[in-house]
Amino acid sequence: MAKELNENTGFNVSIKTLLGIGAGMATVISMWFILQADINEAKDLPKNEWNPEWLEKLPPPSITRMEFDMKDQLVRQTIMTTQEDVKEIKAQLEKLNDKIDALR
Repeated sequence: MAKELNENTGFNVSIKTLLGIGAGMATVISMWFILQADINEAKDLPKNEWNPEWLEKLPPPSITRMEFDMKDQLVRQTIMTTQEDVKEIKAQLEKLNDKIDALR
């Protein structure tokens, strides 16, 4: 037989549970009001539109194009050198593997 739920039905809830529910509700409500305040603040901010005059106000770059190209060339050369080193190491490893296989 199933229990019937009506106005005379009672249940027990601890104070700890009630405090937890209250804290959770307070957190959600405060988050809602903070979100609404952020939305209203964003509405008051000016729209971000492209303005070429901003480029004229920027300070000159601290790195010249020549410095950038030289650094880029150095990085590329380092990568190529590393690639050659890896090929040499692979060749040496193959020789060592052949010697080990020959000893077996």
